[in-house]
Amino acid sequence: MLKRMFVAPDPGRARLRFAARAVLGIGLAVVVCGLAGHSLVGAVTGGLAALLALFTVTDATVRGQAVTTALLPVAGLPVLAAAAGLHDLPVARDVTFLAVVGLGVYARRWGPRGHSLGVFAFMTFFIAQFLQATPGQLPELSAAVLLSVLSAAAVRFGLWCFERRTPPVPTVAPAEGSGLSRITTRQAIQATAGAGLALVVGQQVSEERWYWAVGATWWIFVNTTSRGETLVRGFRRVLGTVLGIGLGLLVAVPLDGAFAPSAVLVAACVFGIFYTAAVSYTWMMLCVTLLAELLYGLLGLLEPALLALRLAETGVGALGAVLAVLFVLPVTTHTVNNAWIRRALRCVHACTAAAAARLAGDAAADPSPRVAELEQLLGRVRHALAPLVHPLNPMLGRKRRARQVIALLDDCAREVRGLVAVAADPEASHDVRLTAACWRVEAAVEALTDGTAERTASLAPEPPAHEPALAHLHHLERALAELATPLRTPPGSPLVGA
Repeated sequence: MLKRMFVAPDPGRARLRFAARAVLGIGLAVVVCGLAGHSLVGAVTGGLAALLALFTVTDATVRGQAVTTALLPVAGLPVLAAAAGLHDLPVARDVTFLAVVGLGVYARRWGPRGHSLGVFAFMTFFIAQFLQATPGQLPELSAAVLLSVLSAAAVRFGLWCFERRTPPVPTVAPAEGSGLSRITTRQAIQATAGAGLALVVGQQVSEERWYWAVGATWWIFVNTTSRGETLVRGFRRVLGTVLGIGLGLLVAVPLDGAFAPSAVLVAACVFGIFYTAAVSYTWMMLCVTLLAELLYGLLGLLEPALLALRLAETGVGALGAVLAVLFVLPVTTHTVNNAWIRRALRCVHACTAAAAARLAGDAAADPSPRVAELEQLLGRVRHALAPLVHPLNPMLGRKRRARQVIALLDDCAREVRGLVAVAADPEASHDVRLTAACWRVEAAVEALTDGTAERTASLAPEPPAHEPALAHLHHLERALAELATPLRTPPGSPLVGA
C-alpha cells in the first residue's frame, strides 16, 4: 500500500495538478461562502459541494465537464430540499434516501454524466444528514451549494483548466444488455438492498449517525461492477477507515477543533483524497476519514466515542454491500473479466489491422485512436482482475493465471505500440509478409475470443532484426499463443470463479 502511494507513476504530474487545483477550488468556495455571511454549517456544505464538483465530474471533454458541472445543482438542490423537509419524518426520509440510492446507481447507464449526477444527488442527501439540516437552514445551504459549484467551476474552467492543453482521454463504456441483464440495473437493485439493510441495522447501532452505514454501502458500490471488485473495495474501505480513525485519535482529537491547525489539515486531507484516489482506495479512505473527523472537531462534536461509532457503522455498511452482491442478482467476476478481456483482444487485432493498412500505403488508416482505446481497455482488465491478484485471495492457481493474463496483455500492448510507431514512419515500406502475419494475429484473437477454435498454429520463423514491423507482429503472435494457457482452462477450473 505504501509503495502504491509513494512510487506510483504520475505522467505529466496529472494527479499532482488535480489535487492542487482541488485545494484551490475548495478553498475559494469556503472563502466565498464566508464572505457571503454564511455560518460554519453553510461553509462546510459549500466546501463539500465544491469537493464533489471537482471530484466526480469525469467527462472526456472540457465542454462535457462544464455541462455536467452546470447540471449538478439541478440534481442536488431538489434532493437537499427533500432531505431538509423530511428531517422530522424518519420513515419518509428513509424511503426517500433509499430511492435516491437506487436512482443514483441506475443513472450510471448514461455514462460519466449520469454517474456524476447520481453521486452528487446521493451526497447532497448524505450531507444534509451529516449536518442535521432543517427546513429553516435550506435557503442558506442551497445558496452555499450554488456559490460553491460556481467557485469550483471558475477555478476548473477558468483559472486552471489544464485539460485544455491535453488531448481528451477516450472513455470505454461497458457492454450493456437489457432488463436484468444490464449491469447498472442489477447494481441499482443491489445497492438499494444493501443500503436498506445498512439503514435498518445502522439505526439500531445509532439513531443519530446511521447514515454513515448507508454512505459506506454506497461508496463501496462506486466504480465496481462484479462482486469480486465490490468485496475487495469493501475490505479496503474498512481498512482505510480503521487507519484514519487511528490517525484521528492522534491528531484530530487533541486539536479539539482549533481552527487554524484544523484548517491546514483539512486542506492536506483534500489534497490527499484527490492525489491518492487513482492509485489507492485505502489511502483515499484514510484521508476521507480524517477529513470527517476534523470537520466534526470544527463543529464541536468530535470525541473518541464518535470514532468508535464511525468504525461500527462502516462495518455495518460494508456488510450490507457484501450480502447484497453475494445474494441479490450477483454479477460474477468471471463474467465481467471475460467481457473486458475479449474487448481488449479484439482491440489488439483492430490496432494491428490499422497499422498494417498504414504500412500498405493507406494514408487514411490511423491506428493511434485504437491504441488509446487499448490502453483504456487494459486499465479496465486490470481493475476487473484486481480481486484475483489481491494478497488475501486464497485461490493461488487463479491468482497465478490472472497475473499471467495481465503480463501477456501488457506484452501485446507493448508490441502494438511498437508496430504503430513503425507504421508512423513515412519511410516504412510495405512487406507482403505483413498481410500473412496480420491474418495470423486475427486468427489468434478469434481463437481466444470465440471459445471454440483450436490453439493458434505454430509460429512463423523469427524475422530478421532489420524488419521491425514483422518482429513486432511475431512477438505479438507469441504473446497471443501463450494467452491460450491461462484463458483456456477446464470448465471446472475457470480463470475467475469468484
